[in-house]
Amino acid sequence: MYTVTLGEFAALAAASILVGFSKTAVSGANTVSLAIFAAVLPARESTGVLLPLLIVGDVLAVRTYRRHAHWGTLWRLFPAVAAGVVVGTVFLLWAGDAAVRTSIGAILLLMAGVTLWRRRTAARADTPAAPTAPTAPTAPTAPTAPAAPVVPTAPDTDGAGARLKAGSYGVLGGFTTMVANAGGPVMSLYLLSAGFRKLGFLGTSAWFFLIVNVAKVPFSVGLGLIDGRSLLLDALLALFVVPGAFIGKACVDRINQKLFERLVIAATVLGGLQLLLR
Repeated sequence: MYTVTLGEFAALAAASILVGFSKTAVSGANTVSLAIFAAVLPARESTGVLLPLLIVGDVLAVRTYRRHAHWGTLWRLFPAVAAGVVVGTVFLLWAGDAAVRTSIGAILLLMAGVTLWRRRTAARADTPAAPTAPTAPTAPTAPTAPAAPVVPTAPDTDGAGARLKAGSYGVLGGFTTMVANAGGPVMSLYLLSAGFRKLGFLGTSAWFFLIVNVAKVPFSVGLGLIDGRSLLLDALLALFVVPGAFIGKACVDRINQKLFERLVIAATVLGGLQLLLR
């Protein structure tokens, strides 16, 4: 097992609680966990310790939100994510701790900036036009048939632009999740930009990360990131993931959509800065 002090173990335990919370409430908050793990343990090896804990959280999240996934989005993302995982594996063959931290931190801040820019542009486009002067009343007309009810639309994941965006975010998500388990913020920003509401966001991301994280295990074992020492530490820390997931489930219904999105972006920026400034 890794040798850690009591204070360091307490920090890892708190980060593990946050892993569970991030899986059932605020996904981007997981970047804070990976920053804590990278601060207490060697950055490269910390990814191998964190991965099994993420899978525990993924299982709990799928049990909670499994009915809300948008599978069309998942199937569109998986090929690009697989390519990103392969690129990330090659990167880890030669990258040191400093290169890993700098690369992931820069990507997180870039994606947060792009999302904020997109939202500001969309908000300006949605600003209502100035009211026009009232017109003279017209003669009454015969009643018309009632309009058909509006059917809710799926998230914006169709069309050439949407496919290009899914491919770009997918490669980045696969790369960052393989290199530092930091795919959560990238996928969070993609799902928010595609127009996912809270439950659809949580259900789609829960299935996505369960599948992707399980698929990453052979790569991590081959790179020597998961071994007997890391699994012993995981066996202790997994006990803290479960209460974190239940706390997140209890809180998610009390978080409104705007606050939810702001928390995701804020956690992304915080995690990126922590990685860059270490």
